[in-house]
Amino acid sequence: MDRRSNHLSLILALLLSVSSSSAQSFLGVNYGEVADNLPSPDATARLLKTTTISKVRLYGVDANFIRAMAGTKISLVIGASNGDIPSLATDPAAASRWLSANVLAFPDTPISIISVGNEVLELGDASLASQLLPAMQNLHNAAVAAGGAAAGIKISTVNTMAVLSQSDPPSSGAFHPDLNSNLQQIVAFLQKTSSPFMINPYPYFAYQSDPRPETLAFCLFQPNAGRLDAVSKITYMNMFDAQLDAVKSALGHLGFPNTDIVVAETGWPYRGDSSEAGANLENAKAYTNNLISHLKSQVGTPLMPGKSVDTYLFALYDEDLKPGPTSERSFGLFHPDLTPTYDAGLTSGSTSVAPSTAPPQSGNSSNIPTSNMWCVPKDGVDDAQLQVDLDYACAQQGVDCGPIQPGGACYDPNTVRSHATYAMNQLYQVAGRNSWNCDFSKTAILTSENPSYASCVYPGGQ
Repeated sequence: MDRRSNHLSLILALLLSVSSSSAQSFLGVNYGEVADNLPSPDATARLLKTTTISKVRLYGVDANFIRAMAGTKISLVIGASNGDIPSLATDPAAASRWLSANVLAFPDTPISIISVGNEVLELGDASLASQLLPAMQNLHNAAVAAGGAAAGIKISTVNTMAVLSQSDPPSSGAFHPDLNSNLQQIVAFLQKTSSPFMINPYPYFAYQSDPRPETLAFCLFQPNAGRLDAVSKITYMNMFDAQLDAVKSALGHLGFPNTDIVVAETGWPYRGDSSEAGANLENAKAYTNNLISHLKSQVGTPLMPGKSVDTYLFALYDEDLKPGPTSERSFGLFHPDLTPTYDAGLTSGSTSVAPSTAPPQSGNSSNIPTSNMWCVPKDGVDDAQLQVDLDYACAQQGVDCGPIQPGGACYDPNTVRSHATYAMNQLYQVAGRNSWNCDFSKTAILTSENPSYASCVYPGGQ
C-alpha cells in the first residue's frame, strides 16, 4: 500500500472513531430544576459534553444554563410556562418580547423547539386550553418575523399519554373526544409548520397498573412472548413501541398521519416507596440501557420503521424538592456530584463520566485500594481513543497536565500515547487509587512498573 493509501486509511479510521463516539442525534435529556442541590450550569455543560446526549429540554427558561450551553453544539428545548399563555395568546407584542428575551438574547446557543405550556390539555382548564393555540401561533409569527435562526424554531406543546382515551391495542389509539376539537386545530398547526407532536410515554406507569412479570419484561425491552395487535396483525415486543404507535394511530384517526412525534419525556425511577412496584436500580438501568440500544438500532417502531424518534430521557438529575412518592425524586441519571447513578451507556467514546468515589456493588474482591501502582493505557488502544481519554482526564478537577505541555518535564516524547499515559495516571492517583479509577471504559490497566523516565516523574506509590 502506498503512502497516499496509508494516509487515506488513517483519515477514514479517525473519522469512524469520531463518528462512533459522537452525540446521538436522536437522544436528549430533561433538565428539571425543582431542586436545591444542582451543579452549576457550567459543570453540567462539561458533563454533557462527555456524553452522547445531543439535546436538552428545559421546562422553562434559565438564562445561566442557556449561556453555559453556548458552543457545546447541544440544542435546547425551552418552555413558555402555563402562566405565560394568556399574555402570549392575546398580545402579539408580548410574544415578540418573550422571544427577544428568551431566544434572541442567546445567539450562540441553538434552540430547536419552544414548548408552549406543559401538559395543558390534561389540566381540565378549558380557558387555558382554548388559549394554547393562539399563544403558539403568536410565538411562531414572532419567530418568523425575527428571521435568522429564530425562524427555524419549531413551536409545540407537551402532552402526557392521558390525552388518549384508547391505546391498547396500538391500532385503536384515539384521543379523548372532548379534546378532539382543540387537538384538531393544534395538530393542524403542527403539521403546517413542520413541528412535532410531543408526548410523554412511560412504560413504568403501564407496569404500575399491571405489575405482572410478563408486563415487566415487555416494559423493559427484555425477552417476552410479545403482544399481538389483532387488527394490525403486528406483534409488539416492547411497551415503548406500543405506546408510540398508539399515538401514531391516534394522530392518523384525527386526520394527520404524517405528523412527526417527539418523546418529550420517558424514564424509569431507580428507587421508590414499598408500594411502587418495580422502582429499583436494576430496572432503571435495564430500561435506560435497552431503550438507548433500541434507539441506536434505528429500527424504529412498527408504524414508524427505519428511524428513531427523538427521545428525551427523564431526567439528568434528581429533583429533591418535588412532592409526592419517592419515585418522583428518583429519576436522575447523574448525582449532583456528577457521578452516574448507574451505567446508562451514555458516555461518548472511551471516557468515563467522572471518577468513581464509591466501590461497585458487584462484590468483586479485586476492587480494593491499590498502592505502588500506576495507571497506563492498554496495548492496542489507538490514538483516537487515547486522545479522548487524555482530554477527559486533563479536564478533571485536581489533575495537573502542565508537565505534558510544551516545555514541561513530560512533554517529550510528544506522542498521544505518552501524554495520555501521564494524564490517565494523574486521574487515577487523585480519584482515590482504587482499581475502578483506572478503567476508562476498559482502555487502561494498572501496573507495578513505574513509568517515570529521566526528569518526568509519574505520581504514584503510597
